[in-house]
Amino acid sequence: MSDTSEDDNEISFPVKFLGRVEVVRSEGMQILDEAFQSLKSPDRDATRKTGMKSKVHLFLSMSGIDILENKTKFMLYTCPLPTVSFCAVLPLSPKVFGFVAKHPAADMHHCYLFQSKKFAHVLVSVIGDAFRASKKEENIKGGGRDLIVEALRHKNKMLQRENAELKRRGVFPHEEE
Repeated sequence: MSDTSEDDNEISFPVKFLGRVEVVRSEGMQILDEAFQSLKSPDRDATRKTGMKSKVHLFLSMSGIDILENKTKFMLYTCPLPTVSFCAVLPLSPKVFGFVAKHPAADMHHCYLFQSKKFAHVLVSVIGDAFRASKKEENIKGGGRDLIVEALRHKNKMLQRENAELKRRGVFPHEEE
């Protein structure tokens, strides 16, 4: 079924890569369906799509999704998880699934489409879980900074109160305000 690493934070599945299509929106089942139809149609706009129809390894980790060529393990595409905006199985083609990701350097989105006879629904679920976990980890990291800032604010307020109390008692008799 799949290969997992020693720390169980990475997993890979062999799938058939149907292609990558530039899309106009970042999410929605209609986008996946339109991308799939685009790959099936004759090449009217070959610059916007890349059809592969080859076996690849879909490598998923907490940092992103990598698409590796099957035999050489050459990386074809990499998509950091924060750039992924949508992932689903096509209802009319239950062996076909895909995800939409924002290009890291340009203001465009691509839909990546795959076929898996047995694991399409599992892969969509795993990608969704990894996405949620990365968001949770990101929030914890960001939340940690927020907690530090909040602790420093609290400490500052306590010191201001202490200074005000000392001034009231006359400990700082000649301080200007």
